[in-house]
Amino acid sequence: MAKLHYVSVMSLDGYIGDGHYDWSIPAEGSTAFITEVMRPIGTYLYGRKNFETMSFWETPDLANMGSEHHDFMHVWQSAEKIVYSKSLKSVTTRKTRLEKDFDVQKIRELKAKSDKDLCIGGPTLAALAIRNNLVEEIHLFVVPTTIGNAIPMIPVLPKDIVLRLELIEERRFSEGWVYLRYRILN
Repeated sequence: MAKLHYVSVMSLDGYIGDGHYDWSIPAEGSTAFITEVMRPIGTYLYGRKNFETMSFWETPDLANMGSEHHDFMHVWQSAEKIVYSKSLKSVTTRKTRLEKDFDVQKIRELKAKSDKDLCIGGPTLAALAIRNNLVEEIHLFVVPTTIGNAIPMIPVLPKDIVLRLELIEERRFSEGWVYLRYRILN
């Protein structure tokens, strides 16, 4: 059975996005490491905003990017993508399908039949998946910057239940970036 991972870049004050992301310029070595984290993923589950951000990798201008970005592009393009949106009418990226509703039972079935792990992106979907015990691991890339007025990471975690987490991996990068990988125990 495949595992479902939640992977996110987070500011030190607990925010995951402000729509600009200039605060999260990758630290040296982090893009190659993120690529290795994502390489085993067979399917990405996205909300609309996260999909719109990540769809950059369908046809990026790689002229000023290093080889690690080329590798990430290939990893992203090779995975299946499911976008959950009531407002989008179509998607233009390859290997992508559009679903109106996030169906918990369908995700359980997808995990059961998938040979490769899945990754969920976007705070709304991640919160729903965590609340329904679908997520096995949380991967956070903490950036030593505060942005203070964006989408907070903490509301992704349910407030009315206790999540017990086990730290199973950590790594430091240049510029103070830290990677934390947790297994959800309950």
